Amino acid sequence: MSESAEHLVKSFDNDLKKLRDMLTEMGGIVENQVALAAEAIMNRDAEAASQVVADDPKVDALERDVEQFVIRMLALRQPMAGDLRRIVAGLKITGDLERIGDYAANVAKRSIVLGQYSMPYSLSGLAHMAHLVQDQLKSIIDALGTSDTEKAIEVWRSDRVIDDIYNALFRELITYMMEDPRNITPCTHLLFIAKNLERIGDHTTNIAETVYYAVEGEVLPDTRPKGDASAYAVVRPKE
Repeated sequence: MSESAEHLVKSFDNDLKKLRDMLTEMGGIVENQVALAAEAIMNRDAEAASQVVADDPKVDALERDVEQFVIRMLALRQPMAGDLRRIVAGLKITGDLERIGDYAANVAKRSIVLGQYSMPYSLSGLAHMAHLVQDQLKSIIDALGTSDTEKAIEVWRSDRVIDDIYNALFRELITYMMEDPRNITPCTHLLFIAKNLERIGDHTTNIAETVYYAVEGEVLPDTRPKGDASAYAVVRPKE
């Protein structure tokens, strides 16, 4: 993940680069899944939804490949310090990416069901949430490939905004369900979609924390700093 000084054994550098490439490849597939899932919801695009589901086995296969590669590196290279952090971080990140892929597939499946219902209310709030989640995921995949801790902190900080949007959507959808029983089924699906998007944001934040730790050797605070409420305010971790 990080561009460190070259090792005496050149093949070790090649292994570290290969691990980073595997993670960014997996991240790219997952990023596309989330984008297609959002498109499936907003445009009632069944083809996009089907593609999300079809790509899920690829993500699962890459997770297994990374796991096997990491085990091999640990056994053969016996890494220490920063190298060990980066390798173990790769294992953690691939788990988060796999879960993001699963949540994107869940969103896609529910979007197909929602195609059977008319929507008497705007999905602008859900669209805004999906857009923020996509931006967050794209940023952390970029940070992963370049070991950009500044960008990782931005992603870590922005998760609170997604949580706030989810809470607002939850209240709005419950209100629709109370006003008309016919809204209960479609609103229930929308609630699950919103929750899946919120969980994607959580796992993206996990990746941000892991990237920061792998590069800096320090953990971010357990609680995100309070203060500036802007979506992408850069807040330094406590010393």
